[in-house]
Amino acid sequence: MTQVVPDTRIDHNDTTTDSAIRVVPHIIGGRQLAESEHFGKVYNPATGLVTASVAFASRDTVDAAISAAQAAAPGWRSTGLAKRAAVMFKLHEIITSRKHELAELITEEQGKVLSDAIGEIARGVENVEFCAGLVHHMKGEFLEQAATGVDVRQIRQPLGVVACITPFNFPAMVPLWMITTAIAAGNTVVLKPSEKDPSAVNWIVEAFHEAGLPEGVLNLVHGDREAVETIIDDPRVQAVSFVGSTPIAQSIYTRATALGKRVQALGGAKNHMVVMPDADLDAAADAAISAGFGAAGERCMAISVIVPVGDIADELIAKIKTRMADLTIGEGTHPDSEMGPVITSEAKQRIEGLIAGASTSGAELVVDGRSADLPEDGFFVGPTLIDHVAPGMPVYDEEIFGPVLSVARAQSFDEAVELINNCQFANGTAIFTRDGRAAREFEFAIEVGMVGVNVPIPVPIGSFSFGGWKKSLFGDTHIYGPESFNFYTRRKVVTSRWPLPDESHINLGFPTN
Repeated sequence: MTQVVPDTRIDHNDTTTDSAIRVVPHIIGGRQLAESEHFGKVYNPATGLVTASVAFASRDTVDAAISAAQAAAPGWRSTGLAKRAAVMFKLHEIITSRKHELAELITEEQGKVLSDAIGEIARGVENVEFCAGLVHHMKGEFLEQAATGVDVRQIRQPLGVVACITPFNFPAMVPLWMITTAIAAGNTVVLKPSEKDPSAVNWIVEAFHEAGLPEGVLNLVHGDREAVETIIDDPRVQAVSFVGSTPIAQSIYTRATALGKRVQALGGAKNHMVVMPDADLDAAADAAISAGFGAAGERCMAISVIVPVGDIADELIAKIKTRMADLTIGEGTHPDSEMGPVITSEAKQRIEGLIAGASTSGAELVVDGRSADLPEDGFFVGPTLIDHVAPGMPVYDEEIFGPVLSVARAQSFDEAVELINNCQFANGTAIFTRDGRAAREFEFAIEVGMVGVNVPIPVPIGSFSFGGWKKSLFGDTHIYGPESFNFYTRRKVVTSRWPLPDESHINLGFPTN
C-alpha cells in the first residue's frame, strides 16, 4: 500500500516538485505509472505541510487508461457473476480488516478525525456488501407465452467503459459507491479522484487487485480539468458518474450528454433542519452540532441552515452556542479532536470571507469562528453560528462547505417549507418534531431528495439510493443501491418463438397476439 513519508514544509506557492517527496502514481492496467510532465502537491490540512506529490495525467495517459479499460471489457463482461461476487466478498474482507490503515491515509490528506474516517469507510463498505449480491441485482425478467408460442425476456447488460469522477470530501466512500456497482455490473472503469487527497483511492484500487480483480478492469488516473475533459470527450467512455460542486456538475452533465453519454452528476447542497416548537430542543441542538460541524462541515449532507419555527429560536440558539464552546478542534489523529481542518488554505479563506460578509448583509454573528482558539498551523476554521440569515445573503445562497451554521427563523410550518422549497439546492433536509402529523406533512410537501425525521443527516443505507433534486443532481439516476445498477446497465428485450416447420408463412400485417 502507499507509504507514508515525513512531512516537509515548503512554500504553498512553490510549483516545483521535490524529488524526495513520495509520488502518488496512476494505476493503469494493474501497473503503477508515476511519470508525468506536471505534478500537484498533496497537503496535510492539519499542518499545512506537503506530504506527497501526485502525478497529473496528460491526454496520452488518460488515453492509455481508457484503452486498458476497453481491452479488459470483453473478458470482464464474460466473467461469471459468481466470480465477480467473489471479488466483492474478498474486497470486503480486505477493507474491514485493514480499515485503520485506510483511515489514517484519509485523515492525513483530507483532515477529518480518525473516527469520522472510520465511519466513512463503513458507509462505503455498505455498498460493497450490496454489490456482493450482484447475482440478484443483475436478474432480468421473463414472460412465458406472451403470445401463442412466444416468450419475452428482458436482460441487463453492462455499458462497457465508464468513468467515475470523485470528490475530496469522501475520498474512500464515494469511490466505493461508484466503482463497486460499475464493476459488479460488468463494466470496466476509469477512475479520476480528487487531486487533493489521492492516496486513499490508490489504496482502494490496490485492494481491488488484491481481491482478484483482473488487470485493466479498474484504472486510476489523477489530474485536473484536462484529464476530466479528455475522459468525457472520448467516445469509448459510455457513461460518467460525478460528485462535486454544482457548477462543475452542471458543466459535466451538459458536455457529456451532448455527446450522447449517460450521466449522473451530483452537485452542491444547502441542507435545512426545521425545528418545530414541540421538538426536544436538547436533541435538536445536539443534532445541529453533530450535523453542522462533523468533518468541518465538508459534507454534501451537512446541515448548514437551522430553521426554528415560532418563538423557540433564542432558546435553541443558546443551547447550540453552549455546546459549541465545548468542541475540541485539532489534528485528526489526536484522540481528543472532534473536528479537524478544512481541505485547503483557499477553502479557509473563502469560508472566512463568507463569515466576514454576513454582518454587512444584515445577519448577526453569534459565534465568530475566526476568533476561535485554533492550532497555529494548518487550515483550521472555527465553528461559526450566524443568526437572522435570509435568502439574498451570500452566506445563505452559497454552499459554504465549512463549519458554519446559519439560523433562518420562520414564524410557521408553512413558511419553513416555503423557504426550503424556494432554495436552488435540494439534497437533504430534516425536521425535528414530536408531532407525527407535522412530520408526515413535511415528507409530503418538501421538494428535497432525502428527508430525515428527527434524523439530521438522512443518508440512505446501502440498499436504497442516494440523490438530491433540483441543482443538487443533474441526471435521472441516483448513486449506489438499486438505481445505480440501473445506471450502469442497459436493458435488452428478447422476443423468441420456435415454430414447427409447417407453421411458417408470409404475413405482412403488424404482429399481434
